[in-house]
Amino acid sequence: MILAAGLGKRMRPLTDTLPKPLIPVRGKPLIAYHLEALARAGVTEVIINLAYRGSQIQEYVGDGAAWGLQVAYSSEPEPLETGGAILHAQELLGDAPFILLNADVFTDFDFSGLLKAPLGAGDLGRLVLVPNPDFKPTGDFDVNGRGRLQLLGGREGYTFAGVSLLAPKLVLEYPKRRACFGLAEVFREVAVNDRLSAEVYTGVWSDVGTPERLAALQG
Repeated sequence: MILAAGLGKRMRPLTDTLPKPLIPVRGKPLIAYHLEALARAGVTEVIINLAYRGSQIQEYVGDGAAWGLQVAYSSEPEPLETGGAILHAQELLGDAPFILLNADVFTDFDFSGLLKAPLGAGDLGRLVLVPNPDFKPTGDFDVNGRGRLQLLGGREGYTFAGVSLLAPKLVLEYPKRRACFGLAEVFREVAVNDRLSAEVYTGVWSDVGTPERLAALQG
């Protein structure tokens, strides 16, 4: 599932007329890199959630055949945040673990690794973390020597890459779930119970969150 419903407020004026997933990076829409990478990894079915200027994304991607994929869409009346998006798309997602990817990151991460490493017994997800970028010296989470996701506990930790393998019940059985909520609170609560694993990726990764970061990628 690719999360593509955000408003892209920090990217204005670029996003006044274009949704962030369609912003070109090195001559190609950002979402195209994700579709190519998922197809290379062996993924065949993709769900894209839509809200802000979603029709433009749907017009560009279509049914996914150009990438050898089958693409379905989860249209939201308004952006429901990351947790709400999964809840809204539950009928499309089914019961099996799935890759979740933020549309607004740029990375050369190989998704096949997530597909080849099933979740451990009792685990609800596996998160990909990256070294903290310059603009974010304090991370979101830490990982211990056993590869388990941990809260920071005063350490600098790592930044969540916006890439994960999740069991749908992580959200569907979350007791505080509601129509609109973010995954960060779910991750924090589940990490305390040691039900999430994590890996650190040190390859190419950027959060395409501002015009300045976009310009750095283009260069």
